[in-house]
Amino acid sequence: MARKDRKQLFQLQNRSLISMTSPKSPIAEQFRTIRTNIQFSSVDEELQTMIVTSSGPAEGKSTTTANLAVVFAQQGKRVLLVDADLRKPTAHYTFRTENHVGISNVLTRQATLEEAVKTTAQDNLWLLTSGPIPPNPSELLGSKGMKQLLEKAKDEYDVIVLDTPPVLAVTDAQVLSNLTDGVVLVVSSGKTEIDSAKKAKELLDSAKAKILGVVLNNKKIQDSQYYYYYGGK
Repeated sequence: MARKDRKQLFQLQNRSLISMTSPKSPIAEQFRTIRTNIQFSSVDEELQTMIVTSSGPAEGKSTTTANLAVVFAQQGKRVLLVDADLRKPTAHYTFRTENHVGISNVLTRQATLEEAVKTTAQDNLWLLTSGPIPPNPSELLGSKGMKQLLEKAKDEYDVIVLDTPPVLAVTDAQVLSNLTDGVVLVVSSGKTEIDSAKKAKELLDSAKAKILGVVLNNKKIQDSQYYYYYGGK
């Protein structure tokens, strides 16, 4: 990789993990607000496992997933971030780690959960990358092994956040929504079409998913509004 490309990738990773690199920034504060709203959405039920998805690609779901995992960990909870996007995984890039062993190895019994989980630079946050991309992602994610993996993880971690492929592209998110406590849907301001968002919600509803809420991503707000809300620099 060329030096310029490495620099751009490093800058992208820093922006992706803004809750960790700039915890006092307005954007990081928004992720903490999302965390609070998620917790209040299920006060009468235990919320331990959740998936984050979107209607289509490039709407910010993976960045949202990573930052949500970070802010839950910053709260003192033991958090496992699972890259369950077995088609276009990105978590290993975001956290700058290798991806030789991950969830695909655990589900095919080539590794144990303990062997596949990696530590991160954030206290209380562990990462389960995708591992090698399998030929049958939907079948693996809907398998008995996936259910067993989640049950085992629930014994070890307080919160488990899964990054999944877009709803309209493949069935993976719908499959996992049946195995988890809730779904966070990410939409991108000015990009996600209303009909696409509605269709994604309908598909999740048909899978009997519990939608915890919707995150509006890439909404442009003037700096002056941030300064007003946060009382200056």
